[in-house]
This record gives sequence, structure tokens and C-alpha cells, in this order.
Amino acid sequence: MPAEESERSRLPFEPKKKRQKPAKAPSQPAVQLKEADKQDKKPRLYTKQEMAIPEVVSQRMIRRVAAFCGIPTALGIATLVVSYLLATYAHIQLAPIAVLLVNMGLFGLGVLGITYGVLSASWDVEREGSLFGLGEFSTNWGRMVEGWRETRQKKA
Repeated sequence: MPAEESERSRLPFEPKKKRQKPAKAPSQPAVQLKEADKQDKKPRLYTKQEMAIPEVVSQRMIRRVAAFCGIPTALGIATLVVSYLLATYAHIQLAPIAVLLVNMGLFGLGVLGITYGVLSASWDVEREGSLFGLGEFSTNWGRMVEGWRETRQKKA
């Protein structure tokens, strides 16, 4: 992968250089390194501050998760309350399977809303992003898949 391509796709708050995994033991005997050489070969460890998600981005993610997860979850709870009130006061019996399926669907959307809320937020500190975050979602999903592929290739 060219350097300019990986630089373009890195996260806005990601450190400039990625940490290197320690090398696997070579199959042939290695030449003994001096102490000074061993210290130079160690990968740089990043502090928690350098690896943390910026506060602005974190708050943006929380707001989106609250909206995309909270609304379907609240509607799921409301369906239970409404079906109870209809059965008790209006004597309208809804099919239990219908109430169950609607409820499961809304709670399922709430679970998906957690993921969508995080991935649809703009991870760039200076840029707010769009209302529904479709462009940000595709960008962040691509970054996530790329990270999975890199990790799988390093393990192989």
C-alpha cells in the first residue's frame, strides 16, 4: 500500500506512526545485538492521551448513539405499554405474536443504532458531519474494514 494512500485513510486522531508488533523469533540464530541497539529497535509506546478519542468526537458519537438507539428503544417500550392499554381499557386484543415481532424489530433497530451512531459520526475534530451521516458511515466503515484486513494480514 503506498504511503500517501495510507496517510489519506488514517483516522484524524490516530497517531502519525503505527506501533510495530514485536518480530517473531527467527528460524535461524540471530546475531546478538548490543544494549544500545536493542533500545533503538523498541517500538514507540503511545500515551493514553495520544491514543484517546478527542472529547469533541466522543460527544458527537454519544449524541448520535442516543438518537439512533434511543428512539427505536423508546418506541419498543411504547409498543408494550400501548398494547397493554389497548387490551385493558379499549378491550382490543392484539395478536401476541404481532406485539412480539414489532417489539423485537424495534429493539433490534436500537442495537443496530449503537453501531450506526458511532460509525456515522464524523471522526474529524474540525468537521461536524451531516445530519444522518451517510457519507461519514461509508468512510468510517471503510476504515474499519481496512483495519480488520491489515490485522488479519499481520497475523498470517
